Order: sequence, then structure tokens, then C-alpha cells
Amino acid sequence: MSLDRALELAGAAAGIAYPNPTVGAVVVAGGVVVGEGVTEAYGGRHGEIVALDAAGEHAPGATLYVTMEPCAHHGKTPPCVDAIVKAGIGRVVAGCLDPNSAAAGGLERLRQAGLEVELDDRFEARRQNEAWRTWKALARPFVTYKVAVTVDGRVTVPGARWVTGEGSRRLVHELRATSDAVAVGMGTVRADAPRLDARDVPVARQPRRLAFGRGPLPAQSELELRRGALPDELAALAAEGVQSLLLEGGPTLATAFLEAGLVDKLLVFVAPTLAGAGPRFLGQLSTPQPLTHLSVRPVGDDELLEAYLHEP
Repeated sequence: MSLDRALELAGAAAGIAYPNPTVGAVVVAGGVVVGEGVTEAYGGRHGEIVALDAAGEHAPGATLYVTMEPCAHHGKTPPCVDAIVKAGIGRVVAGCLDPNSAAAGGLERLRQAGLEVELDDRFEARRQNEAWRTWKALARPFVTYKVAVTVDGRVTVPGARWVTGEGSRRLVHELRATSDAVAVGMGTVRADAPRLDARDVPVARQPRRLAFGRGPLPAQSELELRRGALPDELAALAAEGVQSLLLEGGPTLATAFLEAGLVDKLLVFVAPTLAGAGPRFLGQLSTPQPLTHLSVRPVGDDELLEAYLHEP
């Protein structure tokens, strides 16, 4: 399907439009792809416009496949819906709705203009811009809790510096490099004095490095101390442009975030080890918390479990 191709285009260009979402688009006429596009760097053309420009004279009557509902407002660029109607597109298939109240309603605008419209709502499409979607819809960052554990759920291994292998540790640095902020709790600050920066991987911008808790921070610490209630701190971070937060704290902080309903995604790196002793990665939860979209993949000798608590 051409929506699959649009998702592929957006996936390959992930983050290129930051702080805006990345959208992929494909124009099909007579069963043939006549135009493709993906959102350009911030302030540039949206994916739909790139695809329409590529399609040119083949656009009238064609079908436009787009990973997210075309925008209906004037931001850095004019509304995409106006360009779609002007180009003579006959049908639009969108992979998800736009959660931004200021820009949403594009599909309805197109329907009113006489176009055939289909919403093929896909988790894969929403996932591509999950941080931006949560930031827009809930006015807080999308929170990913990352933890390294043994098979028996311990976060330390007696006599070892690391729980997981080199591949997993490198992937954590890649996660930091694509997050707006990384955070731990004061217990981790006191025990490990973590730097929380992204190292030995390509980095467009280093994340903000945070510590949640009452403090005080050690004199040499370069972390930002966030003392307030978690919902208030996340709202403040969102207002400062933080769309994604990677939580790397110990069990106390993780349990607090989970109890407050503030963890969206879980990443558990599982090492092929039985520690036999040591702290577990979570404390007591008041209620069970179901997970969705569970997947497991190998990372070196480890396994990475990924799951969602809240869908984007």
C-alpha cells in the first residue's frame, strides 16, 4: 500500500522537522506513484506539499496518501488542505488525525470541498510522532522509562559495574541523543553521580539533564534540580519546549511516575543473568498497569522489551 510507503518515508526522515512532526506523503495516479515527499526542515514545506510539487500535472484526480491528517491552519506555511484542493486531488487517505487543536480538522475541510476522504488510523503512524503528539494533546512531555535488569528483575549485579552489554549501553546513548531531556532521581544522583549526556553517538543537540527531588545537588553536579510535584514539573518542561523525557531513575522515581500515570512507554533491557540479590526495578504499585503493543528484540546478548502504557 502507498500508505506503507508514506510511513517508510517519514520513518527514514525521523526528527528532520523538529520541533514539528515529520509527515510522509505519496501521490498515486492510475496505480502509479507520481510524487513522494516528506516534511522538510523546520519552516520548510510539509510532506504533502513536497509530494504535490513532485506530482505536478499528474495530481488532478489522484489519491494522496499521508501519514497524518493534512493541516488546516496557517503556521510557518499555508494550510496543506488548500494546496490539496487546488491541486485537484480526488482522494485523501490519512494514517492518523492531527492532535493539535489549532491545526486539526483537515479531513473534514477536504470532505466539505468534495474530496473522498479515508482515515486509516494506524498505531504505526501515531508512533512516528509520539512525543510531539503527547506534547500537543496533553501539554506535557512523552515519558519513556528505560531500565536495565537481570532476568530476576534486579537492577544491579553483585561484583559487576554494568547489568547489560555494550550494545544496550550504546543504544541508551542513542536514546539520549534523540530525547529533549533525560532525568533521574536524587537517589541515583547520590549513588552514581550520572552525567546523562549522549556520548560516542551522533548528537544534533544534547538533552537537558534533570534530577527530580528535593536535593540538594552535589556541588559538582551539572544537572537541573526539579523540586516540584511531577505533574507541575512536566507541565513546566512542556511549556519550555520539552517534548520527550527519557526517565533513567531508580525504582523510587519510576514508581512515582507510574503511580501518577505519567509513563507512556517502557523500555526494559533484560540481561541473560540471574543476580540473585539487589534492588528490583519497581516498587509497590497500588494497581496493575496493563501494557499494549508489546515487542521484544535482541540487542547483542540482551533482549529489549518495549511496551506502551498510553498510546500516542
